[in-house]
Amino acid sequence: MMDGSYSVKSKGLRQWVEDMAQLTGAARVVWCDGSEQEKRDLTRAAIAAQILIPLNPAKRPGCYLHRSNPSDVARSEHLTFVCTPAKDDAGPTNNWMAPEDAYAKLRGWLKGSMRRRTMYVVPYVMGPPGSPFAKVGVELTDSLYVVLNMRIMTRMGRAALELLSDSDDFNRGLHSTLDCNPSRRLICHFPQHNTVWSVGSGYGGNALLSKKCFALRIGSYLGRKEGWLAEHMLILGLESPSGETTYVAAAFPSACGKTNLAMLTPPAAFKGWRVFTVGDDIAWLRIGSDGGLWAINPEAGYFGVAPGTNWRSNPNAMKTIERDTIFTNVAATPDGDVWWEGMECEAPDGTLDWRGQPWKRDSGEPAAHPNSRFTAPMSNNPALSPRIEHSLGVPISAIIFGGRRASTIPLVLEAYDWPHGVFFGASMGSETTAAATGQVGIVRRDPMAMLPFCGYNIVSYFSHWHDIGRRMKRPPRIFVVNWFRKDRDGAYLWPGYSENMRVLKWIADRVNGRAGAVDTPIGLVPREQDLDISGLDLSPQRLRQAQSIDPGEWMAELDGIEQYFTRLGVDSLTGFDVQIESARAALERGR
Repeated sequence: MMDGSYSVKSKGLRQWVEDMAQLTGAARVVWCDGSEQEKRDLTRAAIAAQILIPLNPAKRPGCYLHRSNPSDVARSEHLTFVCTPAKDDAGPTNNWMAPEDAYAKLRGWLKGSMRRRTMYVVPYVMGPPGSPFAKVGVELTDSLYVVLNMRIMTRMGRAALELLSDSDDFNRGLHSTLDCNPSRRLICHFPQHNTVWSVGSGYGGNALLSKKCFALRIGSYLGRKEGWLAEHMLILGLESPSGETTYVAAAFPSACGKTNLAMLTPPAAFKGWRVFTVGDDIAWLRIGSDGGLWAINPEAGYFGVAPGTNWRSNPNAMKTIERDTIFTNVAATPDGDVWWEGMECEAPDGTLDWRGQPWKRDSGEPAAHPNSRFTAPMSNNPALSPRIEHSLGVPISAIIFGGRRASTIPLVLEAYDWPHGVFFGASMGSETTAAATGQVGIVRRDPMAMLPFCGYNIVSYFSHWHDIGRRMKRPPRIFVVNWFRKDRDGAYLWPGYSENMRVLKWIADRVNGRAGAVDTPIGLVPREQDLDISGLDLSPQRLRQAQSIDPGEWMAELDGIEQYFTRLGVDSLTGFDVQIESARAALERGR
């Protein structure tokens, strides 16, 4: 049975939907149109099926709680594959499976999987529909939770089919939760076919195929093929009191404060300054007609980490999630509200944990899952950029690479040039977090924060970055930041949160020719007078400690970077060997 009467001009789309419906044995096929009536109908169905739990409308109007299967709470990186004809095309950082083997295995699992289920056809646009950056995807799913999240995260419905018209050029995404059994769970990407098949998971990073799957893994492959970049980056606009706006893209691994920075509220000392959010997670970047780098946020919503989000760390996010938001795996309070660790208030008696069980403070267990999430429309954000729907996006003046490091990496430094900056991005390290399954707190190299998301050989990816740099007449400057450096007692040296505005201001002043810097063996850092710390309770000694460069630590860091690049099979074409030797020589001279 097929529901949905609006016109579908693409013969390729119609045929593909028919083929997949036949494979899965779908009892019913529903074409989603993105209308408000459809949203109401699907929400009622999700409530009736206990997929969504309505929250108190007086406290959280239009908001719902979802509890996922306890075995399905994060990206399953070990079950995520890039399926290319040759293993070398996927490279050393991706799990690889031959396409024919992946299709055969998944077809076996999917055969008849929707016999008693509805298949929802979810057409969507990534990027403003009128943008030359925009691309169309279609996800077929048996999950109401996925459909309702895709409504928030993408421009979903008729607009996508109008943009697609009679073309067959769209991302083909097939998703089935099956029974959420980890032994029958795979997320497979077929870059040559612009296709993603995800089976056995309902978690956002595995099931919202527009996000990491299409926008990053497939997107990065298309970017190399077509001459652009798909990156795990926020985009923000920093407006000075005079009205000058500097646009910055920044890459951080998940749960390292990316959303907080994208939605930053300047501290009181920065009266007249504003930060606008263009995007909090993904950026598509292209070389513009002016020879510079331009970026769009391909998404329409935020899939943010809840724990640690509060009125101090991210007031704009707290305002954004006051309405029309889906919360996943957070705790539920007895008055119909939500709670998570780091909310700056105690959970009331009678709170249910993320599994729906009574929670006690002395249990030793968190009430909310460490990777619990909120899905909210970007239109809710009071700091949303007025250029969010601009067809060409925004001009990027600076790129920031950051991670969670307790030592070695200074608060902020500037690369000497584009190749030097690419070296820093490629060697970036960060401590692991709960956003990915596996052990927490281990430092791993995460090139450009793309380690789990690059859809092809990472060494070719580095070369693509160099190629983009050579093609630009006006490349952005590249910076490295580390908000997480600690003293010997384990205390953070930098206050972070809104005070990160002070570092952003120096970066903006650098690209606009208004701030100085001092040369060091590893890059350019602010002089003491360049970083505005007025009104900040931070001693000059602690600031110097946050900015210090220890030659011994950096020699060890370079050794670790060299070993990592050797394991990846990085060749001399990247020029990274020259960067390492130059840094070693400079450190030796500075001793």
